[in-house]
Amino acid sequence: MKVGLVQYSQIWEDPEKNIEKLNLLLQKDKRTEDLLIFPEMTLTGFTMQSEKFAEEIDGIGTRYFMDLAAKLRKHILAGIIERDGDKVYNSLVHFDNKGLITARYRKIHLFSLAEEEKNYTPGSEKIITKIGETRTGLSICYDLRFPELYRYYAKQGTDFIVDIASWPVKRIEHWKALLKARAIENQCYVAGVNRVGEDAYHQYNGSSIVYNPMGEVIAFSENNEEIIQAELDFDYLEKVRKGFGFLNDITLI
Repeated sequence: MKVGLVQYSQIWEDPEKNIEKLNLLLQKDKRTEDLLIFPEMTLTGFTMQSEKFAEEIDGIGTRYFMDLAAKLRKHILAGIIERDGDKVYNSLVHFDNKGLITARYRKIHLFSLAEEEKNYTPGSEKIITKIGETRTGLSICYDLRFPELYRYYAKQGTDFIVDIASWPVKRIEHWKALLKARAIENQCYVAGVNRVGEDAYHQYNGSSIVYNPMGEVIAFSENNEEIIQAELDFDYLEKVRKGFGFLNDITLI
């Protein structure tokens, strides 16, 4: 499976201009990815203006990515500020290659240093979605610091784990180390998709990355606005798991 990590500099709290930026970036991409993955809160940046930008099924971001997935005939994972009744969630939505919504993951661990919990409702469901035949576990940014979610995904036979983020440069070494650890300990492919540029509070250098089940880097980019491509080899994944049966030896405590 070929995946494309869309690393770009979001314009702060401006969905329309971010759509224009993404369209220009995507026009340059002539490759044949099966899946495109976008950063956290894709069209706004990591805003705490949740009520202002929250959307339902007919919202600007949802409509854009539904149309884009159908047009490109690719699966898409994108960050949406989602309204459900009187609650607002920081969500990761899977749009399939026909433009249909297949799954929604609502961020479980909210970032208290930014008072995210005061502006969003925490999710409670662990979500595994299928991209083709690939079982894919979903997560968002700060979730990465809490390995229990990823251990659950591994024990459920997940082959690929995705984390979309707005992870600032001053803690970027944590980002790389934690993604690598999640790949090694769960013997799966792990992709982390981060933004570049700056917002009202932080600077970002991307460092979007894909690790294989042995913790080796197979794709990486720092600072650039680009679509980073990686190919996931699931025959290799099975070889690793058969050769090192660590997942079978786990006792959950």
